[in-house]
Amino acid sequence: MKEKKYILSLVVVYLCYFTHGMQAIILQQNKANFFTQWGYTDEVLGAAAVSLVVTATGFGKLLTVWIGGEISDKIGRKVMAVAGGVLYVICFALLYFSTSFTAACVAGFLMGVATSGFWDASLYPAVQEAVPKYSGSALVGIKLFVSISGIIYPLLVVYFADQGNWKINILIPLVLSIVCVVVSVIARFAYDDELKTVDKKSVTDKKKFVDPEVEKAKARQLVPPNTMVQIITMAYGFLCMFIMFGAQQYTKAFGMNSRGLSEMQAAGLTSIYTAGSIVAVIFWAIMMGKLKWNPLKVVLIDSIFTAVALVITLLVQNVMVVYVAIALLGFFAAGGALQTGLGVRQLFCPGPKGRNTGIYYTFMSLASCFLPYIVSAMTKSIGEAAAVNTMMGLLLAAAVICILAMSYLVVQHKKMYGVSALKKAE
Repeated sequence: MKEKKYILSLVVVYLCYFTHGMQAIILQQNKANFFTQWGYTDEVLGAAAVSLVVTATGFGKLLTVWIGGEISDKIGRKVMAVAGGVLYVICFALLYFSTSFTAACVAGFLMGVATSGFWDASLYPAVQEAVPKYSGSALVGIKLFVSISGIIYPLLVVYFADQGNWKINILIPLVLSIVCVVVSVIARFAYDDELKTVDKKSVTDKKKFVDPEVEKAKARQLVPPNTMVQIITMAYGFLCMFIMFGAQQYTKAFGMNSRGLSEMQAAGLTSIYTAGSIVAVIFWAIMMGKLKWNPLKVVLIDSIFTAVALVITLLVQNVMVVYVAIALLGFFAAGGALQTGLGVRQLFCPGPKGRNTGIYYTFMSLASCFLPYIVSAMTKSIGEAAAVNTMMGLLLAAAVICILAMSYLVVQHKKMYGVSALKKAE
């Protein structure tokens, strides 16, 4: 079976994203220790500085993910996977040793380049290519490993900080990044093997090389996607990332500033959010893998209940209810919605997977760049508590827009494929 040949490439993907799960929250989870290391003594200015480093990460993603997808389609997945791992090693080493805000920004920028320009651009397509029959579930599996590290890491952060060894929180993902590089070098990738079958001496043959799955998908469409469909399937990457990134980065700050939680309790809030996402990953993998649910149906349901969870989080003061609402938010906003949205993009606009990933994640990167920047600006202007509360309101607005956009795509799906996206597949 083809799948057995590329099992190690799946290991690469999931190990890399387990490591990325730590990278995604390392700055906010170690916020006070980082800004103290950079020389800040004022907490408000220090918190704003950390948000700006997170902005640098988003900027790195924004500049490289689109071109990364194009390069990945041309040279294959292995080189990109290895290069991303090497950059991660460099970035974590910079964070470990740097005592300057500028050096931290450089590390943040390079993390964005490594994550989206190299890993997202190569590993998202790679996981679909390794198991094409279960590509939807395989994509959601990425979120499972991000979520597992997202549960473990915040608790490790508090533990090692209490022990006076907070820098171990940097060493853990640094060592994992080295392992990612080694395994990437060893693994075989399906797309790379397919590229080898093309006559390397014939430029014409290379230009004609297309993914047969893409051609089949285009042939199924009764009408091509209109402009609004093109825009929505790209913009969903921004909206979904805006919600997920905001909740992921600032749940701890929300708990401490708006609900009066201790640092350990607030870290637990982040872990509960991540636990909800893990349950969702398993649930949606079954829905899409076994029951053949359309990814659009999944994304519509996610959008509706994300809005509900955010309303409860914002309006209810009871801590236990907030814990439940945050778990629901993790389930519906971070349980693979971003990855499933890429599946929606590929469904409506079939094309080279690296290119579609690049387009989708460019819009996603806009959110990871824009959100921390405005939170940093608001923190300086109105204080961290008010800034985080305002940010949560913006997440709710984004969820409402997602509901409207996905409802439009449901209508378009009927026109393009002749069947409703909400019906169970035959």
